[in-house]
Amino acid sequence: MLHKLKDFFGKTGENSPQRSCLKTDIHSHLLPGIDDGVESFEDSLALIRRFSALGYERLITTPHVMHDFYRNDAETIRNLAGELQHKIRESGIPITLEAAAEYYLDEGLMEKLENNEDLLTFGKNYLLFETSFINKPIYLEEFIFKCTSQGIVPVLAHPERYAFVHQEPGLLGELASRGVLLQINANSISGYYSKEVKKLTRKLIDQGMVNFVGSDCHSEKHMKRLEQTVNDPYFGKACELPLLNKYC
Repeated sequence: MLHKLKDFFGKTGENSPQRSCLKTDIHSHLLPGIDDGVESFEDSLALIRRFSALGYERLITTPHVMHDFYRNDAETIRNLAGELQHKIRESGIPITLEAAAEYYLDEGLMEKLENNEDLLTFGKNYLLFETSFINKPIYLEEFIFKCTSQGIVPVLAHPERYAFVHQEPGLLGELASRGVLLQINANSISGYYSKEVKKLTRKLIDQGMVNFVGSDCHSEKHMKRLEQTVNDPYFGKACELPLLNKYC
């Protein structure tokens, strides 16, 4: 009888990922056609349904902004996010979508700061930024100064993935002491990118240096891995930190 009930309802845990201990994701690429993320609204909605199934209730999506490559502006991003939020409501998915951006630290971003242009921040004026994966950016010190002088809180996306961070072990501590917050990618915890990235990510969690955990979800393959990562004990350990996902 028990066997028949299992067959009817499905085996416990089979094809059913654990729900995330986070309710808010602050890094994703879910707006169609404007960066290297999803290509269509259908793709967006498919991923968002899976976020909802994992227990997420709020998504802050962050398309790339990069000088001369992803020339997205605040108006374009907000309009597209509004259109996607409308489709989410129509689809009956119980999740809220908001828009920010992932800014590449280049001359374009420095000009925006210099000219006090409209920047897409989230929470308490948090600005998500990324850099070259190889070399420490020449603008880094000036960028931090400009942000803090304007009341903007810089949030470094996926620091565990940068080669220059691995080469300079004390750098993240220095940046944190200057007010830079750190956002790790969830899938870094489970070794999606490399063993070295996984090792550093877990070290940052152990040291309590993680301020945000983001999915950085671009596609189905990232979501598929995220559905596995939420079962990782170190994901749970990260959730025990005073993460700002809960308050932004």
